[in-house]
Amino acid sequence: MAVNRGNPGVWYSLDWMTILIYMALLALGWMSVCGASYDFSQGGDIFSFSSRSGMQIVWIGTSLLLGAIVLLFDERVFDSLSYIIYIILLGLLAATPFLAPDIKGSHSWIKIGSFSFQSAEFAKFATALAVAKFMSTYGYSINRWRDFIITVLLVLVPMGLIIAQREMGSALVYLAFFLMFYREGMPGSVLFAGVSAVVYFVVGVRYSDEPLWETPASVGAFSVLLLILIFTAGMVRVYCKEKKTVWRLLGYGGGTTLLALLLSKFVLPFDITWVQLAVLLGAILYLLYLWLGGRVKRYAYIASFAALSMVFFYSTDFLLSRMEPHQQVRIQVLLGLKDDPRGTGYNVNQAKIAIGSGGLGGKGFLNGTQTKLKYVPEQDTDFIFCTVGEEEGFIGSAGVLLLFLMLILRLIHVAERQPYTFGRVYGYSVMSIFLFHVFINVGMVLGLTPVIGIPLPFFSYGGSSLWGFTLLLFIFLRIDAGRNRLKR
Repeated sequence: MAVNRGNPGVWYSLDWMTILIYMALLALGWMSVCGASYDFSQGGDIFSFSSRSGMQIVWIGTSLLLGAIVLLFDERVFDSLSYIIYIILLGLLAATPFLAPDIKGSHSWIKIGSFSFQSAEFAKFATALAVAKFMSTYGYSINRWRDFIITVLLVLVPMGLIIAQREMGSALVYLAFFLMFYREGMPGSVLFAGVSAVVYFVVGVRYSDEPLWETPASVGAFSVLLLILIFTAGMVRVYCKEKKTVWRLLGYGGGTTLLALLLSKFVLPFDITWVQLAVLLGAILYLLYLWLGGRVKRYAYIASFAALSMVFFYSTDFLLSRMEPHQQVRIQVLLGLKDDPRGTGYNVNQAKIAIGSGGLGGKGFLNGTQTKLKYVPEQDTDFIFCTVGEEEGFIGSAGVLLLFLMLILRLIHVAERQPYTFGRVYGYSVMSIFLFHVFINVGMVLGLTPVIGIPLPFFSYGGSSLWGFTLLLFIFLRIDAGRNRLKR
C-alpha cells in the first residue's frame, strides 16, 4: 500500500453522521440531567456551575474539546501506541484500589483534590486498542488456540483488576468484546457456550428449591442436567452430522432419565439427578470413544462442553457466595425469589412508576413529579432513563432508543468499510461496548436485567463516563478518517 497524497483532509473524511448523532445524544442527555437533578424547592439556575446540570455542561464542553484533540492526532499513532496505552491503564487499574477511598464498598474512584475520576471508564478504549493491535498482527487467526487465548487474556486482565476494585458492573462490560470476537470468526460454539452458562445459572438458581413431581429432586437441577444432555446431542447433530449418535444420546439418556423419574415417583423416592449425572458421564465417555476411534476432534470438544457445563452448574452456589450481599439480593429479586419493594427492588419499582407515569407524550421538561420528589435513587446517573420516560413519555423514550440504534448501525457501517483489520476490530469493539451499555442500563431500569450499576452513554451525569465514551468514539472516528490515506 502507498500513501495517496491526493486524498481529502481529515475534516472532510470524518463521518459527520456519527458526530451529529453524538451531538444529539449529548443534548438530550443534558436535558435529562436537568430534569433529574433540578429542585424547584431550592430554585436556582440550570446553567449554574453549582448545580448538576451546570456541571454537566462543563463535562460536555471538555468532552468536545477532548474529541477535537483526538482528531488532531495522526491515526497511525493509536496503532503504534496501543500496547503502551494498554499497559499504562493496567497500571492505573492495579493502583486504584490502593489510591481510591471506600465509596459504598467500592474502591474505584481516584480523588485529586475536589476532582475524582474512575479509571475503569478509560480502560475500555485502551483494551479495545490493544485487542485490535494484536488481532491485526501478521498471521493472526482467532481459530488458533494460542492466538485466541492471548486475545481473551487481553480482555480478562483489566476485567479482573476492575473486579478487585469491587466494581462488578464495570467489569461485566468487558464481556461485550465477545460479540466482536464472533464477528471476527470466533466459533459460534463459544458464544453458544456462554449463552448456555447464563441459562444454566438462571434456571438452576430460580428453581433450585422447587421439588420435581413430589420427589427428592429439584426442578432446577433436573432441568439443567436435561438441558446439558439436549445441548450436547444438538451440538453433535450440528457439528458432526451424525444422526445415529444423536438418537443414541437422546434415546438412551432420555429413556434412562424417564425410567428413573417413574421409579422415584411410584416405587422408591430418590434424587434422580444422580442418575442424570451417570447418564451424562456415560455420554461423555461415549463421545471420547468416538473421538479416539475416528480421530474426529469435534467429539472431544463436545465432550468437553458437557463436562464443563456440569462443573459450571455445580459451581453456581460458590459463584453466588463470592458476590456481595446486595448483589445476591438483586439477582434473587430479578429472578422472583425475593420480593423486596422497600430494599433492593425499590429502585426498579420506582423507576417503573416514573416511566409509566409519563404515558404517551410525557409530562414535559422539568415537570416530572417522581423525579422532582426524588423517589428514584441515582436518577441522574444509573437510572436516568426513567427521567426520559417520565418527562418525554413513550414517544421520547422510543426516540432516544432510536438514536442509539442509529448510532449502533452507523458504527457497524463504518467498521465494515475499514480497509485494514486494526480499524475494523476497534470499530466493532466500540459498537459492542455501546450496545452492552444501552441494553443493560435500559434493561435494569425496566426490571429486565440485574441492577449492576453502569451508566447510559452520554446521558448519565459525570465526567469520567462521558470522557471515556467520547475517547472511545472519537478515536474510532479518527481511525476511520484516515482510511483514504491508503490505496491498494
